[in-house]
Amino acid sequence: MTKPDLPRPTPLWILVFLQGGVSASSLVVEIVAGRMIAPYVGMSLYTWTAIIAVVLAGFSVGHWWGGRVGSLDTGRALRHAGWTMIAAAISTAGASLLLRGLAGPVLQAIPHPLAAITAITMLAFFLPSLFAGVPAPILTVAAMRGRDKSEHALGVMFATGAVGAIAGTLLAGFVFVPLLGSIATLLVVAGVYVAAAFLCFWLGRARRVEALAGGIGVIALLAVGAQAFALPPVCDRESSYYCIRTVSLSDDPLDPVHLMVVDHLAHGISGGREPRVMFTNHAAMLDALPRMRMGGRDFTSFHIGGGSYSVPRAWQDRGITGITVAEIDPEVTETAMRNFWFTPDQTAILHQDARTALRDSNTRYDVIVGDAFTDIAVPEHLVTQEFFQLVSDRLAPEGVFAMNLLDSVDRLEALAAMVVTLLTVFSSVEVWTEARPPEPGERRVFVLLSGASDSPVSAVTTRSPDPMRFQPLGTAFVDDIIARKAPRVLTDDFAPLSYLMGFDPVLN
Repeated sequence: MTKPDLPRPTPLWILVFLQGGVSASSLVVEIVAGRMIAPYVGMSLYTWTAIIAVVLAGFSVGHWWGGRVGSLDTGRALRHAGWTMIAAAISTAGASLLLRGLAGPVLQAIPHPLAAITAITMLAFFLPSLFAGVPAPILTVAAMRGRDKSEHALGVMFATGAVGAIAGTLLAGFVFVPLLGSIATLLVVAGVYVAAAFLCFWLGRARRVEALAGGIGVIALLAVGAQAFALPPVCDRESSYYCIRTVSLSDDPLDPVHLMVVDHLAHGISGGREPRVMFTNHAAMLDALPRMRMGGRDFTSFHIGGGSYSVPRAWQDRGITGITVAEIDPEVTETAMRNFWFTPDQTAILHQDARTALRDSNTRYDVIVGDAFTDIAVPEHLVTQEFFQLVSDRLAPEGVFAMNLLDSVDRLEALAAMVVTLLTVFSSVEVWTEARPPEPGERRVFVLLSGASDSPVSAVTTRSPDPMRFQPLGTAFVDDIIARKAPRVLTDDFAPLSYLMGFDPVLN
């Protein structure tokens, strides 16, 4: 018996090249999605959860579609893959336009933050993921057809897809976004998709009318890309970590006041003429309370997070020395120096994670200030029992640790968990806030003051920017909150701070 003739196989190396390129590009889009959505909804566990879920949903639908197309003859299937690549290119290039046009209305129409994050992600990035998911099964079927050992080709194509995904992830985080920015990166990906489309057309022996239509698609892509670049940039500086903007809050050029926005959150306000004046309650307390505990003497300090560098700048102006700031993003520091009148001459700046900086140094400080935020919550590795023990080990005798926290007065779950966790390490934990009754539903700013002993005063008045009175919550009141909430101690294994603050649908 003679072996039947197999159809002429498509060159495997070309299919591998296509599979790897499309897979890498689709993962670049997934990483860029996080950077582009952050200025509207912040960057948190919930943001990444929505992005990954939406992208995987798009891939799944695309793979299903591609599997159905793969049953066609190889030429038709490859030409179909080319068309989906043109669609992927146009939808990818237009994602930034959709995001700008729809994010605001969606946030206004959908009050629940998790639903809003998911809806925004779906509108901007579902279609690019869907179209990018179509070619994989088509290319894999084409690789298997006409070969004696089709199983080998199947393994090669699956491996290529995985390697491409790894390469795309690394390229997005380490190369494209830091060097090109988000919009340019999406346009590069769109260009790769166009190249893949014409390669699929060539392999599928496209007719002239299809080639002409593909050219029209490229013209549409160029028009979308030009429109994306023509819009004003969302970020003043797009770093490896954040989208950073500076907003002027004063109409008086002789008395400038600037606001720093990191992603979508205000991270600090400073005035050019009065470095000692704070413009927010949390900065006012972080400035005044440690100085109160130090009794007017000079002291050393370690600041977790720089932001607008308002407190270090004020302390420098007061002649306080020995200031160290751990700010993970060098671009934030550059912005503070350029737009917020901060001069680093008397401050040691460490561009690294604060926990790593404290762990790697045996230096002891009189004051440690916690003022780091990701989205609207403190990063979870900076709120655990293990971290607070490290802070305690780096404090001088009678030193003080001051950190700010935002929580809803209707919940106070996060506040209760933070207090019980700090109490496992420090003898005294005070909860300071503005000296006025809370309003229903208010998200209140607190500063937790921890050390070996209580403060010598029961109230502090400072400018924020108008004179503002702050005082600690009564011990009995705090104990009652803890008794009612029965919180767990936060550890490196369990620290769901955003969940405790009320961003889970079960809790709202």
